[in-house]
Amino acid sequence: MPDRVYPPVIAACKLMFRVLDLRITRDGTDHVPTTGGAVMASNHVSYLDFIFAGFGALPAKRLVRFMAKHEVFENRISGPLMRGMHHIPVDRSAGQASYQQALAALRAGEIVGIFPEATISRSFTVKDVKSGAVRLAAEAGVPLLPTALWGTQRLWTKGKPKNLTQRHVPVTIVVGAPIEPTTDEALRTRVRELLDEAQRRYPESGEGQWWQPAHLGGTAPTPEEAARLDARR
Repeated sequence: MPDRVYPPVIAACKLMFRVLDLRITRDGTDHVPTTGGAVMASNHVSYLDFIFAGFGALPAKRLVRFMAKHEVFENRISGPLMRGMHHIPVDRSAGQASYQQALAALRAGEIVGIFPEATISRSFTVKDVKSGAVRLAAEAGVPLLPTALWGTQRLWTKGKPKNLTQRHVPVTIVVGAPIEPTTDEALRTRVRELLDEAQRRYPESGEGQWWQPAHLGGTAPTPEEAARLDARR
């Protein structure tokens, strides 16, 4: 499929990275296949995660088609961009159509990006995951790439004002080795391991900071508190 919109969007994002002087670290990008389909399954801590997960595939010269809620496609600004980049709208009332569209993309040799937690994690830990990523990889017969993002929540996350003027923020992108698409819990475990690794190697401790999870000394909600906040909304 022709990609006239994606390249200039990537160029704009790279410009943003330079202006903000983000300290981006990419690990494991050699795990992204240079040809053929794959499912990239990432944790979700920021509204900008699709940008950074996609950035993890660029060294392999691959563009990722992300599955995103259909409301994003209806926005007058983001909608044309999302459609132009051939991302995949997800209507939870008609999920099978989205699933089939993603399956077709995988079989056509595309990389499909999924945030299997479905929503941003307020606790900055890995929530329970939905079954779509594992099912898609198994049915399409393609690699399942567990991915972890860290630091992106400091720019824009749920329940906090976006801060796109903050400079020098470290952002870590870790792409794990492909795993067999067996169970949702196996995927969750591997993404959590990669996230733990990213947090250990992060250059700022974050102790006492809102963007650090409670179990690492931050003031983010615990998973239980985050679940109650989500339920309230």
